[in-house]
Formats: sequence, C-alpha cells, structure tokens
Amino acid sequence: QVQLGESGGGLVQPGGSLRLSCAASRRISSYFMGWFRQAPGKEREFVAAISWSGGGTHYADSVKGRFTISRDNAKNTVYLQMNSLIPEDTAVYYCAASGSLATAPDECDYWGQGTQVTVSS
Repeated sequence: QVQLGESGGGLVQPGGSLRLSCAASRRISSYFMGWFRQAPGKEREFVAAISWSGGGTHYADSVKGRFTISRDNAKNTVYLQMNSLIPEDTAVYYCAASGSLATAPDECDYWGQGTQVTVSS
C-alpha cells in the first residue's frame, strides 16, 4: 500500500506558474508515477507520467511544452512544474502510482486526495 499526498495547488493568474508536489508514504522507485486532473463536470484525464528512474516522460498534448514532470526517488516525491498556465488548466490535480505506464485512471493502483489549481484573473 502506498499513500500519496499532493500539495502546492492554489490560485494563479493566466500565464503564471505553480509547482505541485506529491509525497509518498514509502519508496516509489518501483512505480511509474503520474498526474491526472479533473475539472468540474468532466472526467478525470491524464496529464503526465514518469518512469521508474525518471528517464522516460509522457505528456498529454494539451500540456506538452508547458508542464514538466520529475521525481526524486530519494525523497519519495514527484513534482509537476506548470508554466504558462491557462484557465483551461483549472482542475483538481491528482497524483497516482502504477506498476507500468498508465494514461487512463483505471490503470492506476494508488491515488492521492488531490489539490485544487485555479487559473483566473
């Protein structure tokens, strides 16, 4: 069992940046880690994922070039750097762990509780 806890969300103006963190309760070096998001009235969607060692990353087309996922296995922590934020990025952002690359919610094994990101002027 892995417990995940996100932090770093908040209110930011369009064009601004935020850095989300996801801290795990134990070692995550054997897990792919990912970020998903869910806007009001919409389904949860894939944002980004990173391989066990951090050598491979995957992004949704909507965030490619603006978001960067990274991990620090020594700290059992995953990050999501979000730049050039737009109102359409407003959502609850969730951290997830899986045994292999997961780009759909039902492929993930563990979830955090989520952190709200609001992009508005």
